[in-house]
Amino acid sequence: MEKTLIIFKPSAMERGFVGQIINRFQQKGLVICGIKMMRLSEELLREHYAHLVDKSFFPVLLKSMMASPVIVMCLAGKDVINVVRLMTGATNGRDALPGTIRGDFSASNQENVIHASSSPEDAAAEIKRFFKDEEIFEWTPANLKYVYSELEID
Repeated sequence: MEKTLIIFKPSAMERGFVGQIINRFQQKGLVICGIKMMRLSEELLREHYAHLVDKSFFPVLLKSMMASPVIVMCLAGKDVINVVRLMTGATNGRDALPGTIRGDFSASNQENVIHASSSPEDAAAEIKRFFKDEEIFEWTPANLKYVYSELEID
């Protein structure tokens, strides 16, 4: 199954939304392969957001992401990257549709509660950036046969 990385940003942590968001992913049938709480360092954030380091808003992004501990999570599922991005909604919470995570929990472009990998390449790099190999678990929940047809399971 495909894997993706989720970061529960400080805005999700401070506002108490982590449990509700995890519940949505589990209700969808996605599999938690790894989860941990951590503080993000400036060095790690500069690596993770390397494509944004030269933007004028980067200092605000840095401050926001270091405001509190975060929770990082690896999820697995059929087409999980696309599924999670659809569930997450538009980056700017004001533009995100109701029913999406950002549409229901965010009204901001920056304080948008969650990060989700955007492609298989990004997901692979991000999972390696935030997790050691031994922190990712390959397992098949017993209920998976009720989430996907046997023809859909890799």
